[in-house]
Amino acid sequence: MDLTLIIVIIVVAALAMGVAGIYNNLVTLRNRVDNAWQNIDTQLQRRNDLVPNLVETVKGYAAHEKETLDAVTEARAAAGSAATPEEKMAADNVLTGALRQLLMVAEAYPDLKANANFTQLQTSLEDTENKISYARQSYNDCVLNYNNGIQTFPGNIFAGVFQFKPRTGFEAAEATREVPQVKF
Repeated sequence: MDLTLIIVIIVVAALAMGVAGIYNNLVTLRNRVDNAWQNIDTQLQRRNDLVPNLVETVKGYAAHEKETLDAVTEARAAAGSAATPEEKMAADNVLTGALRQLLMVAEAYPDLKANANFTQLQTSLEDTENKISYARQSYNDCVLNYNNGIQTFPGNIFAGVFQFKPRTGFEAAEATREVPQVKF
């Protein structure tokens, strides 16, 4: 064999392995984003499962707070029917705001706050909210790594060829950023 042919074969093999490595890295990053979203989805479902019990418990004590209870029920239904990650993010922000209002209503009812079932549900909800917050942070970290991978050289060259599209991180809605007003 000619030395030039051997060098060409080595260079082609090295380039092929480089392309395969970049592609595999992009696939790994994309899969991490998908997995992180599934973790958020799992926690959102857990919260959606807690909401009806929480609403029913509050209903027994605060029947005249129908508007707040209806808002939570509607927000939960919207969150449950959202299909895409973007729709779920938006629905989750609405549900978070409605739950915040519900818990503020509960503050006005000392008997409700002392109810063991309500206390247990509230603790479970707080635990779930913490898990959702952690899952959102993890998702956003994965999205950042993925987007960096497809937007920096040499990944940006192959991302276009292999149809890797940027992803959107989880953003809190303006309404959920507001500090709730507590009045005594």
